Amino acid sequence: MTAAPHPLVSTARTLADDLLAPNAGRVDQEGVPASHLEAVRRSGLLGMSAPREYGGAGAPDPVAREVQEILAGACCSTWFVQTQHHTPVRLLAKSELPVRERLLAPLASGELLAGIAYAHVRAFPRVPVRATAERDGWRFDGTVPWYTGWGLNDVMLLAGVTDSAEIVFAFADARTQPGLRASQPMRLAALTAARTVSLELEGLWLPGENVVLRTPREKFALVDLPRSTNASPAVFGVAYAALRLLEDAGETETARGLRARLDDVRRQAYELADHPVPHEHVAERLALRTRSYDLMRAATTAAVVAGGGRTMDVRHPAQRLAREGMFLLVQGQTSVVREAHLAALATAG
Repeated sequence: MTAAPHPLVSTARTLADDLLAPNAGRVDQEGVPASHLEAVRRSGLLGMSAPREYGGAGAPDPVAREVQEILAGACCSTWFVQTQHHTPVRLLAKSELPVRERLLAPLASGELLAGIAYAHVRAFPRVPVRATAERDGWRFDGTVPWYTGWGLNDVMLLAGVTDSAEIVFAFADARTQPGLRASQPMRLAALTAARTVSLELEGLWLPGENVVLRTPREKFALVDLPRSTNASPAVFGVAYAALRLLEDAGETETARGLRARLDDVRRQAYELADHPVPHEHVAERLALRTRSYDLMRAATTAAVVAGGGRTMDVRHPAQRLAREGMFLLVQGQTSVVREAHLAALATAG
């Protein structure tokens, strides 16, 4: 952890201790309430990565990672809904298109909450969502397989691929409208509470002024590479939460050994995340991501073992953390990540 906590880190810990962690079991069973997201908004955490001139905190990446760890370890479902918000904020901060002036300030303040609908572009050459220029704007057709925060988000960052393999990113209202229809919320093994749906797009038209980025697919793939190959802060957050349960159960020696290994992997992973050339050292990034998975799985398993038969109660925190850990194994997964993880599992002793 950072030697001198940033004010946002202290804010996140207070929010986690006072609201998120005490209610995580109920949220897991009933769903993320709007009041949780309102509390995150009031805390200023939704704008932590936004530029100061737009009302954000301009926090450096190490602070943002630690905040995400804290929130994920306290209530992974709430973390997952709010974490969608930060990608649109970062993208707007780098954009020079008019939509920046319209949306960045309300997103930085939390007046608007954003979701994301673009992971499907990683499936190329398969194109789940097609973008077509039409009437000074863009038409989107296809299926967004996963969209988190439906009914909680105000806007979404939607992406489609053109016939020339260009990716178009544009903002849309996160609501049912002509050309956009959501499925019923999915029942998932973990994080059902995050209100995930699929979206059917049948001629959804968005004006050109809603576009935040147009980029060749090859360029996007290069920029996107570190997002999928770096270890996720949420993995460390869930692992540390499991170790705290283990310590509470009196298994301090086991917790101490796992924590030392987790601290080491975390340090190495974050050093690579801060490397000045983000698409280099891919093999090392993947190896550290896989090791972080292994340690998260070991920590959540140890918490289940220490809790005994009581952990089979769906309300038990160790069981919830184990399910959340299972979710994180596939969250943001690409073919490169999947192949590296399976190869590591095949050779594990």
